[in-house]
Amino acid sequence: MTEYERSRTMPAHPEQVFDQAADIGRLDTWMPQDLHVRAEGLPAVTVHEDRTDEDTPALLRAEREQMRLEWGTREQGDYAGWLQVAGIDSGASEVTVHLSFFEGSHDPGEQAVTRALDASLERLAEQVRLRAENTAG
Repeated sequence: MTEYERSRTMPAHPEQVFDQAADIGRLDTWMPQDLHVRAEGLPAVTVHEDRTDEDTPALLRAEREQMRLEWGTREQGDYAGWLQVAGIDSGASEVTVHLSFFEGSHDPGEQAVTRALDASLERLAEQVRLRAENTAG
């Protein structure tokens, strides 16, 4: 098993960040750009990967009380992950994303995963910023 984890601070309250991250209709705005999630009847979802043009049955759970998203493959135990939002000083938040690959053949490698996680956190921060600006204006 291989695990990866990345974190980022965002200048917004944890509830705002979590609501943006957990919005099933907006997951494509921050997740890795080659992944697309289709809800079937939560927690069941299908994840389409552009690179392989394959659909994978998966599960996605949002626990607002814990400010946590959890996901993973449904039928095969290939991977799992979570996103945790924690409040820090001055109304800011720290967002941590963790991925676990249980099969070596499904692990794209440290460089690719790190790049994807950093880009996803960057896009999420941008979505949170845009939402805050639209709400304020």
